[in-house]
Amino acid sequence: MAILSTKQGTFLKRFQLPISVLLVVGVSIALFYSVAIWGYRVPALMLLMVVSLFALVFDILTVIIAAILSALIWNFFFIPPLFTFHIANGEDGLMFLMYFIIALVHTTLSFKIKEAEKLNRDKEDKENTIKLYNTLLNSLSHELKTPISAIIGAVDTIKENEMVLSEANKSELLSEISIAGLRLNKEVENLLNMSRLESGSIKLKLDWSDINEIIHMVISKLDEKLTNHEIIFETNESLPLLKIDGLLIEQVLYNIIHNAILYTPKGTIITVKVNIQNEVCEIEVIDNGPGFPESELPKVFKMFYRLPHHKTGGSGLGLSIAKGFVEAHSGTILLKSKEGQGARFTINLPVALSYIKNINNE
Repeated sequence: MAILSTKQGTFLKRFQLPISVLLVVGVSIALFYSVAIWGYRVPALMLLMVVSLFALVFDILTVIIAAILSALIWNFFFIPPLFTFHIANGEDGLMFLMYFIIALVHTTLSFKIKEAEKLNRDKEDKENTIKLYNTLLNSLSHELKTPISAIIGAVDTIKENEMVLSEANKSELLSEISIAGLRLNKEVENLLNMSRLESGSIKLKLDWSDINEIIHMVISKLDEKLTNHEIIFETNESLPLLKIDGLLIEQVLYNIIHNAILYTPKGTIITVKVNIQNEVCEIEVIDNGPGFPESELPKVFKMFYRLPHHKTGGSGLGLSIAKGFVEAHSGTILLKSKEGQGARFTINLPVALSYIKNINNE
């Protein structure tokens, strides 16, 4: 977890020099008024610790300036004789010299370590990016090839046999083009959504939404795919409105239910339940299909995951995108499943609620 947020990090970078000077001066003042307790040598250690902390956060030039300033302050205000840069005692002079050298060496080493860590992170990021793109290209080459081939084949058939094709045959070919086009559109949409998640550019458009309407919309979009499955959802008109990004939550539910349709056999029943309690909306998608092997559960929400030894296509991005959209709402998504006993996806969304149904869009 990052120690500093992006805004905090930007603020510190911009004002690092005045911040470091103020902190050194502030610590020095506190130590000066307690010198009777600590003596004049302990403040050197305290100031050195402050400079060491700066070395972890600030640029090298700022830390060097802070180190020089702290050394001069220690000399002027703490080393006898006070309020002069003269050092009467040879031992104190050696301590002052050692303080200065240690501060500069520590600053330089810290800077070198940070540079090495940055280079290592950049190398790892580059390797991960290459690995991601390789996986992405492999997935695309397989998943997009089928619908593209179907479209090209259907178009060529229509062009070459336009005069002899019956209306029924033309209609069938046009239907194949439409299905393949929708599949292509879905794959591209998944890639765009994953790109938004990876880049951190997801910005929620929160508005008052009726969760009943969202679920019915998802079921309506999946209607053509439900020839061999049944979705059970009972509308609850007493549910309040939720302050959510309705389009993203719709996409979450679409991906989960569509995944259930793809990976369960004919006759499987998919049940959707909604419960709201203590400003948390719990949505469950349950099926009575074959479930997931226990060994596969930790992998389900990873990018490009697909059940092994399963013929059904798909890029393996649907559940990963669903998880990203839920977490963008500060929510959680969990899967409980045992092989042969179906699967239960549980989404928990912390939300603002309103029981007033006629709220205008904000």
